[in-house]
Amino acid sequence: IPLSSGMILLTWQKIAPTALLYQISPSLNMEILIMLAILSTVLGGWGGLNQTQMRKVLAYSSIAHMGWTVIIALINPNLTILSLMIYIMTTLTLFMTLNLSSTTKIKSISNLWNKSTPMTMIVFLTLLSLGGLPPLTGFMPKWLILQELIINNNPTMAIIMALSALLNLFFYMRIIYVSSLTMFPTNNNSKHHWFFTPTKTTNMIPTLTIISSMLLPLTPILIIMT
Repeated sequence: IPLSSGMILLTWQKIAPTALLYQISPSLNMEILIMLAILSTVLGGWGGLNQTQMRKVLAYSSIAHMGWTVIIALINPNLTILSLMIYIMTTLTLFMTLNLSSTTKIKSISNLWNKSTPMTMIVFLTLLSLGGLPPLTGFMPKWLILQELIINNNPTMAIIMALSALLNLFFYMRIIYVSSLTMFPTNNNSKHHWFFTPTKTTNMIPTLTIISSMLLPLTPILIIMT
């Protein structure tokens, strides 16, 4: 599957089912939603551990993220929308960066150091944000969801969801470790090899990077808005 198609599947295609979930959430069974959410987060975490293709890693990450979206639908539907919006922004940033650098495998990320160091840093930041590492933006929805679960007397569910999130964070950290610390250094003698020709895509990436990594201080404002 091309990266552009994968981006559509993991972002645009999530809007319709999430909107449906938002509309029918008051009439859904809590126990069924909880089981589906746990199954989704655990399978998404375990499935991504042994993958070498970035598209497969992001697909399993998408499955895990849907678990977070589903489990909060009954308690706070507005938080479901906020979680989806942040996920879409972060995933768009990552896919646009990978598409621009023609990176499809985890091993290929290591070669990005020679092509564009800023692009490599954007990939790393976005991966950590997807994993929910504080103080990046991706930590915000997970934090708010865990807080809502605890407030509504579901501490066990909060613990299970937090532990399952560690699986995602683990394989993201492993990707970064393999790409940055285990590859033998290589030299690239081409002139200005770290430049990309400016396009609409490259102009959007800095803005999306800021959104996907630096929104955590705005959490109180976003809570009021939701």
